[in-house]
Amino acid sequence: MQLVSTDEKPGSKSVIPSSLMTTTEVADYLRVKERTIYEMVSRQTIPFTRATGKLLFPKRLVDAWLEAQTELPQTGIAPPPPIYAGSNDPLLEWALRQSGSGLAVRVAGSTQGLEELAGGRALLAGCHLVDPSSDTWNIPAVRSHLPGGSHVVIHWAKRVQGLITAPGNPLGITGLEDAVRRGCRFSLRGQGAGSQLLLEMLLARCGVSRDALVVAQNPVETHADLAAMIATGDADCGLGLQAAAGALHFLPLLNDECFDLVMARRDYFEPPVQALMAFAATTEFARRADYLGGYDIAQCGAVRWNG
Repeated sequence: MQLVSTDEKPGSKSVIPSSLMTTTEVADYLRVKERTIYEMVSRQTIPFTRATGKLLFPKRLVDAWLEAQTELPQTGIAPPPPIYAGSNDPLLEWALRQSGSGLAVRVAGSTQGLEELAGGRALLAGCHLVDPSSDTWNIPAVRSHLPGGSHVVIHWAKRVQGLITAPGNPLGITGLEDAVRRGCRFSLRGQGAGSQLLLEMLLARCGVSRDALVVAQNPVETHADLAAMIATGDADCGLGLQAAAGALHFLPLLNDECFDLVMARRDYFEPPVQALMAFAATTEFARRADYLGGYDIAQCGAVRWNG
C-alpha cells in the first residue's frame, strides 16, 4: 500500500495552531502508530487537510469522527429529537405533514441543517449545496460537516431555481446580470442558505461582485417570504424556486438543482423517515409536485451516498 508522504521535515520550526494536529500528534491522540494514520489518510477514512501544504488534522473534526464511530448501547442514549432541520422546500414540508411523519420543521438553511444534524439536534436535514470546484451537489458538504461515514444521502428532487419578479415583469428584467446592472432591489436569503450560496456562485460566474447588489431590507427565511416581498413591492426580484413563484413572473436560471435529505444511517429505518419515503411514492405526492411546478421527482428516494 502506498503511504502518504510525511507533512513535517526534520528540524521544521513551523508553528501549528492548537486546533490542528500533526501526524505524530493525531497518532498519539488516537493511540496508534503513525503508519496507521498514513494508511487511514490514503483510504480517506479520517478527516485531514493539506490546505497549508502539510498534512494536518483538525481536532474538532477528528473528535466528531470518533463520536460517529462510537458503538452505542441500545438503551440509555437519547435519540435525536423528531425534527427536520435545514433548507426550506415547499414540497418536502407539505409531505412531512401529510405523511404523518411526526417530524417538526425547523427551517434554518442548508448549512445550519447539517450542523443541527451533526450536533444531534435533528433527525433529518435537507440541503442543496453546490461545490463550485466540482459542480457536484451536497455530498462534499456532507463529508465536510459529517465526517466518519455514518450518514446516508437520499435524493429528494431536482428543482428549478431562477429570478422571481413582479407579475408581468414590469421592469423587463432579462436575467441576473441585467438585474444587477440596472440596480434592481434584491430580496436575499440568510447566510448559509443554499439559495444564497447559489446566488453568490452565479454572480461570480457572471463576473459580478456580491457587493454590487442593491439589497432590499433584511434576509428572509423561506422562498415564500422572498416571493411575498416581491409581490408587495418591497423588492424587485430574488433568486427562488419556480414552485414558490405562483402568479409572479419567473425567469429560470438553473433547471437541475439537486435537493437531498441527510440522516444517520440507523435513522433511515426509523418510522418518521420510512413514513415520509412511503408517502413520496404515492400518486398524491406526484400530483402535488406537478401542481407546484419546477420539480423532477423521478429519482426521489434513491441513495446518492452511503458513508
